[in-house]
Amino acid sequence: MALKDYMQVMQPAIETDLQQFINQSIPAEYPELRAMLTYHMGWEGEGAGPEAQGKRIRPLLVLLCAEAAGGNWRSALPAAAAVELLHNFSLIHDDIQDNSPLRRNRPAVWVKWGAAQAINAGDVLFTLAFVSLQRLSVTLPPQNVLLANQILQNTCLRLTQGQYLDMSYESRSTLPLDAYWPMIGGKTSALLSCCCELGALSAGVGEGQRAIFREYGSSLGLAFQVLDDWLGIWGDVALTGKSAESDLVSGKKTLPVITALSKDGPFARRWALGKIASQEVPALAQMLEEEGIYAYTLETAENLTTQAVEALQQATRACSSDGQVNAAQALQELTHSLLRRKH
Repeated sequence: MALKDYMQVMQPAIETDLQQFINQSIPAEYPELRAMLTYHMGWEGEGAGPEAQGKRIRPLLVLLCAEAAGGNWRSALPAAAAVELLHNFSLIHDDIQDNSPLRRNRPAVWVKWGAAQAINAGDVLFTLAFVSLQRLSVTLPPQNVLLANQILQNTCLRLTQGQYLDMSYESRSTLPLDAYWPMIGGKTSALLSCCCELGALSAGVGEGQRAIFREYGSSLGLAFQVLDDWLGIWGDVALTGKSAESDLVSGKKTLPVITALSKDGPFARRWALGKIASQEVPALAQMLEEEGIYAYTLETAENLTTQAVEALQQATRACSSDGQVNAAQALQELTHSLLRRKH
């Protein structure tokens, strides 16, 4: 089976499980609260559908890792739902913190219902993530369910620490390059690492193999964010849906920016003068390219992807069944497809 074959089966199962779980968890006497959640998840409201739902990469990782580790991916659905709920909690709060009016080309929850209700809706998703994990008790022993909760709790801490760094860096004019990695290690890599470890845990493997799956997810998350930083300056808006102006105009300390600031060249001198206007972005992107930042950022993403693939190969070296082998190949295909987002 190729990745597309797994996606055709797994993605509808993810969507069905998420919808049923949320509808069962939110009583009918709270219709507006349920509406906020189903709107944000992309199931209802104007513009609802696959584009509004996102790609569900994180739950897909959980299920593929569970299968590759020798488990049954359907048994891992509660963990897959948990990471997607946690991810969407963070998106609702991020939109408020960033004052971002759109999420997946639709008005963000806080725009439609106000910041206070949006914060509460995000808190509901956060809580439901842990409630969902308890459903693992159907197939896993109690100690493994407890471990799954500990993994997700530690991930939450890292997520919020990474978000803290991301926001605090916006007010700083310069940063050392080594300040970048703890930030993205928390805000992006931690959750992908969690996905892979929870998938392996759902399959019942030991700590040693879980650690390798965890390392795979960590490297994949770092590569994903580095490439996202590249897209934030040089990406094709028509293909990615991500504004190439946003990162430079908003003053985000992405890898290209922090690296260029360390060079103290023309870009750094312009950056020191203050806020960048939208009309300056093309010239500044060209300036970064001339300083070697374009190539450096892509090379860094490719090196991290290589690390991820090597960890994945180590984690799945003992695969014996056809199902394990096929899932491992699908994970490798997914890894490379995430790097090719620039095309």
